[in-house]
Amino acid sequence: MKVPEAGAEVPHQPVLYQQILDYLRPTSPGRYVDGTLGAAGHALGILQASAPEGQVLGLDIDSSAIAIARKRTAAYERRILIRHGSYSDLADHLREIGWESVDGMLLDLGVSSMQLDTAGRGFSFLKEAPLDMRFDERQSVTAARLLDTLDQKRLVQILRDYGEEPRANQIADAIIRNRPFRTTTQLAELVLAVYHGQRGKIHPATRTFQALRMATNSELERLSQGLAQAIQALRPGGRLAVISFHSLEDRLVKQFFQRESRDCVCPPEQVICTCGHKATIRVITKGALTPSQEEIAQNPRSRSAKLRVAEKM
Repeated sequence: MKVPEAGAEVPHQPVLYQQILDYLRPTSPGRYVDGTLGAAGHALGILQASAPEGQVLGLDIDSSAIAIARKRTAAYERRILIRHGSYSDLADHLREIGWESVDGMLLDLGVSSMQLDTAGRGFSFLKEAPLDMRFDERQSVTAARLLDTLDQKRLVQILRDYGEEPRANQIADAIIRNRPFRTTTQLAELVLAVYHGQRGKIHPATRTFQALRMATNSELERLSQGLAQAIQALRPGGRLAVISFHSLEDRLVKQFFQRESRDCVCPPEQVICTCGHKATIRVITKGALTPSQEEIAQNPRSRSAKLRVAEKM
């Protein structure tokens, strides 16, 4: 797969790149939103496909990603607007730039390769670093602060709900006994000790780190807010594409698409509809699309990606 290039080079390979372009169908003079801009890999493709007058609003809460994206998209400066902000505030961003509606929107969820590979950010348990995990470094709450201040009940809830961690109680107890935590390796070693050093297909700390990252950044809450605002912003016929990387995100997107594509969301046992809900979208993808074996071979981190697409009615 050849990725468009412009400006500075970065070790970045957009997931499901061609599928995103095929489903969003960028055209000139369309308006599109990349709600998780990152290194602008997808945005560059949308800009090229929507030439000569297509526009992109790129949003990201990671200042490092914003800096890289600005360099990579310098050749398209006239047609791209980059904002340091979240897709969960999409309505505000659109209002600020004077866009009443958009022709398409992309959300590429989760942690990026750049964030994982930057040791100082604290996303990976493979490298010793401060236990930070913030996507937005303007945010005051870090992962370490959460571990140091949350009670046992809330820690268990986070580990179970966000990490689907089977030993949530034991890990939460160990955290309470051994805090404060300052580094990634401190936490990873504690989880490994709870598992008595046993390693399966994945490192025992994987689920704990995922859960803590999601809690630190309020990821599912932001996603719920962003999905609702995206559907509201799309013009009729506009499309929303969402790439998720684990079951919690994908389940939330799937359920949202299912609900918003139905005229009634009353409980099945209720004979007469009282909700007044009307379908706003139709689901374009049958199930979730996944990367080809060729893409997975080129980019192993893409293996868990799932793409769902909906169209505004």
